Amino acid sequence: MTARLAQIYIASAFLGLGGWALFFPGHVIDVAITENYRENTFLIRFTMACFGAQAVMFGIMALVVKWSARAFAIFAVVLVPFFIFNWYFHYEMPVLTSIGMLDFAGNLTMFIACFIGWRAADKQAKL
Repeated sequence: MTARLAQIYIASAFLGLGGWALFFPGHVIDVAITENYRENTFLIRFTMACFGAQAVMFGIMALVVKWSARAFAIFAVVLVPFFIFNWYFHYEMPVLTSIGMLDFAGNLTMFIACFIGWRAADKQAKL
């Protein structure tokens, strides 16, 4: 796999999940948040859409910027707290439903893509 393809996988996670939050924030709230914590008010939908807009913006940037091996490595490290977030808000404080754990799946996909992209970009830089 090339570094470019790894970037596309990373961007896909942001564009897919971020687009869902941006365009269908009420649906995300209804299926990704457990009933005890679910509030489907205007401000919560607005906040979810803002979160989605930021994710879409980063997904677009992930597509247009050429990542170095260092960028992949740093992004992998930056993802680690998100795994802790997913664990805590699914198992310790059950805010996220099983569908809400799609966030974990996206983070794992990006983490693996970072490792693959790091190796590919490092190899390309040495040529």
